[in-house]
Amino acid sequence: MKPKIHPKYEEVTVTCACGNEFKTRSTAKEIKLDICSECHPFFTGKQKLVDTAGRVERFKRKYEKVLNKKDKKDA
Repeated sequence: MKPKIHPKYEEVTVTCACGNEFKTRSTAKEIKLDICSECHPFFTGKQKLVDTAGRVERFKRKYEKVLNKKDKKDA
């Protein structure tokens, strides 16, 4: 391996939106998560609503122009 070209591989703290923290090793300075194994429904067995409404609305706004052009063309 070539010397002095590899990033530093250090211990970092991973922080989840639920407040859970744990340590791991990474080249990143810090890691922030939206969902982790402590709050994920698959691992906890509890139903939890994850905010997807914003994504759907953003998708609709993005492709609204394309759909409107198609409707005008068909009419």
